[in-house]
Amino acid sequence: MTHNENFDNIVQELRRGVIVLAVLTQLQEELYGYTLLKRLSEKGLDVDQGTLYPLLRRLESQGLLESLWRLEEARPRRYYILSQTGKDLLPRLIEEWRKINMMLETMAA
Repeated sequence: MTHNENFDNIVQELRRGVIVLAVLTQLQEELYGYTLLKRLSEKGLDVDQGTLYPLLRRLESQGLLESLWRLEEARPRRYYILSQTGKDLLPRLIEEWRKINMMLETMAA
């Protein structure tokens, strides 16, 4: 495996770890999955549909998200939003992320 391949694999693992937090921060308002994909991409985090939709279902089964179906443009679309549990946990998760970042910055200095 080349250095570039190693780098790419490690970056992919790091990104996987932040996708959950990124998704939760964006779902403070109700969003359709495709809109969420576009929003994440616009903010610099490209996520594959094959990663996002199973993640949304998992977060809903964990009680962090709620979803509802709406008929739009003659097609049913599933919209997601933070549940009360998700709203309660998000600030704590963000704070934990900040602590991890600070620790890494001091370790790398």
